[in-house]
Amino acid sequence: MAGREVVVWRGAGGRLHAGPGVCPHLGAPLADSPVRCGTLVCHWHGLALDGSPFAGWEPLPVFDDGVLVWVRLDEVGGEEPLDAPVVPVRPALGGGLAAVYTGTGVCEPEDVVANRLDPWHGAWYHPYSFVDLTVVGTPGEDGDGFTVDVSFKVAGRLVVPVRAVFTAPEPRTVVMHITEGEGAGSVVETHATPLGADDRGRPRTAVTEAVVAASDRPGFAFVRRAAPLLRPVVQAAAGRLWRDDLAYAERRWALRSSGRFPG
Repeated sequence: MAGREVVVWRGAGGRLHAGPGVCPHLGAPLADSPVRCGTLVCHWHGLALDGSPFAGWEPLPVFDDGVLVWVRLDEVGGEEPLDAPVVPVRPALGGGLAAVYTGTGVCEPEDVVANRLDPWHGAWYHPYSFVDLTVVGTPGEDGDGFTVDVSFKVAGRLVVPVRAVFTAPEPRTVVMHITEGEGAGSVVETHATPLGADDRGRPRTAVTEAVVAASDRPGFAFVRRAAPLLRPVVQAAAGRLWRDDLAYAERRWALRSSGRFPG
């Protein structure tokens, strides 16, 4: 993340630990090392780390919100550190279906955020997923978010109309809440994390998108039971969208970095 190697593992009892991904002894990649009885053991020379400070290795704050795992890098974010990440209101985990997609693009986080805060492109750029998209509220008119009426394509001519609100609770996150229609209360969170430069010096950004779906229909109990089978389907749908949206973000970065586009 942001050019820094980070290692995360679960110790005894499932407790999360995080810290630099470089062994303080001779620099081995700790992400390639095994965890034994909750202890991370360097595969080069056997240095054992239990998550507490040791020999110049200092742990990093880590947080598990039930869907995503967060690691705090204070010197990277440039913001006042928080005790916990800004996690939006979600459906109760026991009553919803959660799926996470991850992808990487040659761009900066602001390009990913710009894509998500451009709801007008949805029906034009993703006709296989959305129809009848209308922006019915913009920041200042309707709180601090975009409000959109849109129909999601399910299969063939079967569509599901909903109202959704897009907000940005922090600089590298955009959240969509479905407020009316099928699945009201469902959330799609998009998080943009800078990874550092590639071998050509271009910025790389990770997109982590969490979908937490819920419904008050009695039949949704089947969806929860079938979650292991449905989760890959949701991830594949998100991946199809992000194949196009990362091309959007990458194009935006390429034009900004060349001076041909003001951004």
